[in-house]
Amino acid sequence: MKALKMDLITLTAFLLLNTSCSNDDSEALLNDSIPFQELYDQGIDKYLGNISPISTESIGGGVMEYSFSSEDGPVCFTGNEFSMFTRDGSGNNLLIFLQGGGLCTPISCEALEDGIPLFPFGILNPQDSQSPTFGYDVGYLPYCDGSLWMGDGDADSNGDGDNDRFFRGLQNLSASLDVIFATYPSPDKIVLAGNSAGGTGVHAALPLVRKLYPDIRIDVINDSGIGIGAPGGFSTILNYWRASAFIPASCSDCIGSDGNLTGYHQYQLSQDQNIRMAYISSKQDATASAALGATAYEAQLIEAAAELKAAFPDRFNSLIPNGDEHTFLISNFDYQIVDITVKEWVSDMINETEDWKSVLE
Repeated sequence: MKALKMDLITLTAFLLLNTSCSNDDSEALLNDSIPFQELYDQGIDKYLGNISPISTESIGGGVMEYSFSSEDGPVCFTGNEFSMFTRDGSGNNLLIFLQGGGLCTPISCEALEDGIPLFPFGILNPQDSQSPTFGYDVGYLPYCDGSLWMGDGDADSNGDGDNDRFFRGLQNLSASLDVIFATYPSPDKIVLAGNSAGGTGVHAALPLVRKLYPDIRIDVINDSGIGIGAPGGFSTILNYWRASAFIPASCSDCIGSDGNLTGYHQYQLSQDQNIRMAYISSKQDATASAALGATAYEAQLIEAAAELKAAFPDRFNSLIPNGDEHTFLISNFDYQIVDITVKEWVSDMINETEDWKSVLE
């Protein structure tokens, strides 16, 4: 197992050095050149460097589990313990994977109460030599916060005066990324991927990953969490989770009038020239289309992908098959779409081949 290469005290010093300047003029110049500085000013990085695991356990196969105390902040939405995992690879590339599992709204809560441990399937399979991430170091974030990794506040769901939903997604995310950065501080390449709620979550994670790794290319893969919703839906739940800091105040169309997050994804691509982004979603995703209906979801998905492709033709592509499948990177990695599998398409992206292009079945 690779030893932790940087403790959280050193990490805190690193963050201070990367957000400080010697005078007001140089600070203004630096702020203008730092991707996502407005989000940092709004506080999304406030937990980085502040939360440490209370226990670390080797569970075999190069996998380490890191558990956190609820008293320090990270916790599942029910109050259950939160933990995350790393797995050493054979090279110096890094996969950060965000798991999914439902969400909580003011009306109902259909989220995992405990995170799913790291399992060896799909893009996470360490034995698949044909996988584009074969040999990668892995930081794996189980999902149980109910807030798409963005929540920063608790709620009283039954009106009895006591908070019983703990939306700590931002703390869970930040604490996990601290561990990953301390364990793998200087990878050659980063793939930031997630499915379902984790697919949406990669966009929450991206500014924090960039804060920790300011100069490394990041490939962002959103699997079945595209952010297609009903008008007003995302605004409502972001307010409920106290997660509005993720939306830059200057970006009036980051949540579109149609309710979608396409404008936010466009903002991210425009902020950072050293990222590339991919959508993977079936046309009528049975889970993601629930709020709109399959036909409306399909139309808006195709429109969103076309908008991003037109704006960033060299740094964005989408893979959109027929059908209503939900998620591909874990359970359907060998799924065939036209003349290519999901695995092959992701490989073309990560390996930066000329064959990486949008595919609409």
